[in-house]
Amino acid sequence: MQTILAFILVFGLIVFFHELGHFIFAKRAGILVREFAIGMGPKIFGMTKGETIYTIRLLPLGGYVRMAGDDFDRIELQPGYRVGLILNNEEKVEKIYLNQNVQNPNVLFMEVERADLTKKLWIEGYDEEERLVRFDVSRNAIIVENGEETLIAPYDRTFEAKSLWNRTLTIFAGPLFNFLLAFAIFLLLGIFQGVPTNEPIVTEVVDNSPAAVAGMQAGDYVKSINGKPINEWADLTSYVQNSAGKELSVIVERNEELVELNIVPDTVKLENGEEVGQIGVMYKSPFVKNPFKAVVYGFQQTWEYTILILQALVHLIAGHFTLDDLAGPVGIYQVTGEVAKHGFFTLMYWTAALSINLGIMNLLPLPALDGGRLMFFGIEALRGKPVDRQKEGMVHFVGIVLLMILMIAVTWNDIQRLFFQ
Repeated sequence: MQTILAFILVFGLIVFFHELGHFIFAKRAGILVREFAIGMGPKIFGMTKGETIYTIRLLPLGGYVRMAGDDFDRIELQPGYRVGLILNNEEKVEKIYLNQNVQNPNVLFMEVERADLTKKLWIEGYDEEERLVRFDVSRNAIIVENGEETLIAPYDRTFEAKSLWNRTLTIFAGPLFNFLLAFAIFLLLGIFQGVPTNEPIVTEVVDNSPAAVAGMQAGDYVKSINGKPINEWADLTSYVQNSAGKELSVIVERNEELVELNIVPDTVKLENGEEVGQIGVMYKSPFVKNPFKAVVYGFQQTWEYTILILQALVHLIAGHFTLDDLAGPVGIYQVTGEVAKHGFFTLMYWTAALSINLGIMNLLPLPALDGGRLMFFGIEALRGKPVDRQKEGMVHFVGIVLLMILMIAVTWNDIQRLFFQ
């Protein structure tokens, strides 16, 4: 149960913020947003507020913001359709019934001849007396099909009608909000848990180690090595690792007094064959609660995690990783459960890392991803006109198919690792 709850929290948070970025900037640009969905597949829960339906869906494979004008958001009335119309006080169509019998004396039936429900907003056809009639359509008209209501989308409220700048911002905002979420998490961790100081303070000395033999004690504050000032723990580890077998003069502060220790680091051979020095001390960074340092910490951690993920991505592209090194939803679920055992703060670090990872992956210039759409916007900017929608749609469709194949392969590997190893 703990794993399930942790996964719902982590997955829901990073997907919600990603889609929230798209949603906010779409609304800001005046785009009609039809649905804000967390998850994919069958709907578990839905709530309509204003123009948008907010849904939670069964499969934890992402989410989406469905905007008017998307490839799958086409409402067309073909000639020969029999529809029912309800007019408002201005004699404009405010409701169009499709594919159903309506028992309402106020409904006017017609067989559609022509219609424009996006730009000029009118509908024309033959009424029950076979007279050709034409009605203007309200900008807020609703189409009812099989009991479901859908707002029409005047062209100026569709995604494609907006400027290149607004479309770019709307798509880029999703990954951007993943980085903002990571920053917010690190900021809150810095405020409530504290910011690690990275001070070179020894917290534990291993028995019979070079440090123990030299007389080093837990609580010693390392001030210098061979006369070189030590400002943080990384300085200490770097100096020691590069001094295997060499005697070091280490000055530590203990009970407000300076003590000199002579330590000879052991030589340790790593798996890659490299030899490094080791003196046998343990470190746990003390934390300080300072709101200003927490802000700096938020930016610093977001930047460092971004660099680490980009480096891993470069290794992946260079072929240093295989399919077995990748993880899908099942793998993330398993790791999230293990991370949750180490406490809430650790789980939040994991959430921030995943959020940055999602942001970076979505910015890759691959079809069907946000980065793929941004790539087409870049081409549009260079050409001075958009790429043909059908050609772009085909590229994204192929991308979706390939991504689904990759997802299936990765998920199958996750299941094998989980149940058969």
